Amino acid sequence: MTDRICVGAIAGAFGVAGEVRLKSFCATPEDIAAYGPLTTEDGSRSFAIRLTRPVAGGLGARITGITTKEQADALRGTALYALRDKLPRLPDDEFYHADLIGLAVQDPGGVLIGKVQAIHNHGAGDLLEITSATGRGTRLIPFTRAIVPTVDLAAGRLVADLPEGLD
Repeated sequence: MTDRICVGAIAGAFGVAGEVRLKSFCATPEDIAAYGPLTTEDGSRSFAIRLTRPVAGGLGARITGITTKEQADALRGTALYALRDKLPRLPDDEFYHADLIGLAVQDPGGVLIGKVQAIHNHGAGDLLEITSATGRGTRLIPFTRAIVPTVDLAAGRLVADLPEGLD
């Protein structure tokens, strides 16, 4: 497990005075400001975030040291990471996406299906992108208790009981 978790991204400038539009990946979007300072993926830059208002598609925010639209635009696409120990502890049946990526995926009989490549959510729930153990492409499976009854982070695996048509 990584010591930092991606909690959002800078979507670009908002206005002309250096304000940015944030896309929050937090369950409660405004919580992104409580986990700071936030850093880039490699930890080379740190950002103090102050939320200003809700905006279309995210949150308006001020970032220390960013005072112009050009500076804000230059940060577009920057992923924002928080230290894991600043984030809330999750119940046993909830997981940070970063902890699922890379897990082996097995069927209920223990046969390797593949590996979790990514997690996607297009509004209807999380989908696990699984790379095939045979190296022949990927597949998406719903991340629900019915299809993924077991997640064992300590063992580095999850069990997927794929329904007819997904197997």
